[in-house]
Amino acid sequence: MMSFQISGLSQAMLDNLSILGFTEPTPVQQQALPAVLAGKDVIAMARTGSGKTAAFGIGLVERLEVRRFSVQGLVLCPTRELADQVARAIRELARSQHNVKVLTLCGGTPIGPQIGSLSHGAHIIVGTPGRVKDHLDKGTLTLDGLRTLVLDEADRMLDMGFEEAVNAIVARCPERRQTLLFSATWPKHVRRLSERYQQNPVSVTVEEHPEASAPSIQEIFYEVADGEEQKALAGLLSTRQPSACLVFCATRQQCDDVVSFLGQQGFTAASLHGDMDQKDRDQVLILFASQSCPILVATDVAARGLDIDDLPLVVNMEPARSPETHTHRIGRTGRAGNEGLAVTFFSPARAHKVTRLEQARGSEIEPLDAGELLTAAPAPWQPARVTLCIAGGRKEKVRPGDILGALTGEAGLPGGVVGKITIQEFQSFVAVDSTVADKALRRLEQGRIKGRRFRVRTVRAGL
Repeated sequence: MMSFQISGLSQAMLDNLSILGFTEPTPVQQQALPAVLAGKDVIAMARTGSGKTAAFGIGLVERLEVRRFSVQGLVLCPTRELADQVARAIRELARSQHNVKVLTLCGGTPIGPQIGSLSHGAHIIVGTPGRVKDHLDKGTLTLDGLRTLVLDEADRMLDMGFEEAVNAIVARCPERRQTLLFSATWPKHVRRLSERYQQNPVSVTVEEHPEASAPSIQEIFYEVADGEEQKALAGLLSTRQPSACLVFCATRQQCDDVVSFLGQQGFTAASLHGDMDQKDRDQVLILFASQSCPILVATDVAARGLDIDDLPLVVNMEPARSPETHTHRIGRTGRAGNEGLAVTFFSPARAHKVTRLEQARGSEIEPLDAGELLTAAPAPWQPARVTLCIAGGRKEKVRPGDILGALTGEAGLPGGVVGKITIQEFQSFVAVDSTVADKALRRLEQGRIKGRRFRVRTVRAGL
């Protein structure tokens, strides 16, 4: 076990890790564990399968005062499946000490047995935010002796709409505590969460490859005859079939024209521009962020402020007004270590904008022949997810956990097929994998949320 020597690990833990087959620490464990063991706050970005559960689980177990039979560690997870997986991993790690009790608290299962288990005490709680908050509200769970709070898969937890529940839980935690935040990505809302709840956190970033942190953008220019831009776009989408695409247009009318053309070809696309009212703009952004509408066609002003890390394709229907705007547009792809493609169409009448870009770059741009795009047969694809709208929101005290529980409880859908959950004042939106959309719709229509039934409908682009 010399290869797993990390300062601060007990011999009992090292022996247990050897039995469990841990041969050497993964990068996230190597970087995060020393700070975790030292009681420092940590914010770590690491992909699924990187070993992050052990990175915080080992620290949780090592820092326990086992003789003090109270909740000292709390791990919040976005889904029941992940919580069960994390709890199993921590129980295995806890074999290094005697009589460590790990309890799982998740929605979708009866609360009564959980109350009974809590009455006998626990050292570590692993659960979903909604159910943990329920126990705190009932007084069946107290966190007065909590030493370490872990937010696992924080980005997905916030995407699923659990921020309000997380805030309520943190408000019940002691101010003097260790807070560990693990996430696959670092969007703005995760960074805000860190700023709010962590004290001088140690930052850990683990990439798949050393060069993955640098933007990786392939840029292609196509010269087309005036009026052929839309046909070339349809050909590009048909041959590439990206999971998401942001198309930039110069005017609001051009946005609507492009969406209309793509719709006629069978593609799922939506406009985003200044002539739309706020309700429609919000719905379009929900559909795009939920992967229910893979193609968003927008003006520069409307697209400002979009926070989307995994955007594989950006298309300019014509060159931007300035080199700076062009750089800003294409910089929306190739983020967070992902590869991206930026495509710009231009007609002879727009060639002067390309010349301006060449002058700013100090290098020549060589356009490709668009013939293959113009002759490609339209090949639209089904969006990865479908978004359902529930006619109940914050005013009816609907919470993300209520929706998740209605979908996954009592041998329902697995939590992994549920995507982004958005709660508004009078309605809520939930994205589900397209393969289970009909089943999810029936479960919500026939089931109950907060003890009552709500109208549910499928939301599609343009509707």
